[in-house]
Amino acid sequence: MSKKTLVLGASDNESRYSNMAMLRLQANGHEVVPVGKRAGVVNGMEILTGMPSVADIDTVTLYLNPDHQKAYYDYILSAHPKRIIFNPGTENEELEDLAAAKGIQVMEACTLVLLSTGQY
Repeated sequence: MSKKTLVLGASDNESRYSNMAMLRLQANGHEVVPVGKRAGVVNGMEILTGMPSVADIDTVTLYLNPDHQKAYYDYILSAHPKRIIFNPGTENEELEDLAAAKGIQVMEACTLVLLSTGQY
């Protein structure tokens, strides 16, 4: 089942985990909405900048450290995702509490591991 996923902190740098996650999500049939600091293209996926309007997001997977997440709190929550994945290094108790209060599932996990183990 395809899960439309917003990758926040997307990068066209092949050594970045967000880049690897975008490619793996796409390879697993998930629609990817990459949002990053800089525009770019990864395997045909255009990295959007700013806070583009998005709809029907199942999952937000974070690749931003907690300090950079603050500017996106309202954006993330207003997307009404079913879940937010806090990848290693992105754990943020404040945002996790805000999301949980809105009924959004919160996971401290690695998107790449979830995909490789069939748990995504």
